[in-house]
Amino acid sequence: MSEEIAEEEAEEPFELDPEVAARRAAALSHVRTFGDPVLKARALPVERFDEALRAEVGQMAALMRDALGVGLAATQLGVMHRLLVYRVGQDAPLAVLANPRLEWSSEDREELEEGCLSLPGVHVGVERPVHVRVHAQDERGEAVRIEASGLEARVIQHEMDHLDGVLMIDRTTRDQRKEAMRALREAAERAHAA
Repeated sequence: MSEEIAEEEAEEPFELDPEVAARRAAALSHVRTFGDPVLKARALPVERFDEALRAEVGQMAALMRDALGVGLAATQLGVMHRLLVYRVGQDAPLAVLANPRLEWSSEDREELEEGCLSLPGVHVGVERPVHVRVHAQDERGEAVRIEASGLEARVIQHEMDHLDGVLMIDRTTRDQRKEAMRALREAAERAHAA
């Protein structure tokens, strides 16, 4: 899931520092984008909690940070196992969820705009439960239970959707989906023209 940058909505376009922009571009080059079939596939359970998995978590965290994201699922990197990382806030600790399972979600729902590293330039309104409880494992295989609300709950649900091959545009209105598809086509055309 990509960070919502308030400056995007300002009258003047937001410019990233050139070094930050270069790191972001390099990180995004590793992220699978719309149209890649891996994004529509269901991931398999993590079975080995070894040094290789912990190294993968470190790489995912670094790519997420450099891409200016708040969450990243392994499937977005073409790795087909049920693993996600997220950090809500720069000072927040990194959260690692392997084999996450939604135990409970609230009846209270809220629609907010979401972005996604795999759908660059697309922002759509998605209605989700405001509160969730998730059972998972950390990178060492230890059981964890997360009770989350607000942005944290939204990020967890967004990334868990990736593990099931569901994109945010699959959870929005038909009109927003059509607008998102147009934005993706225009971005692809600009990329091919460059």
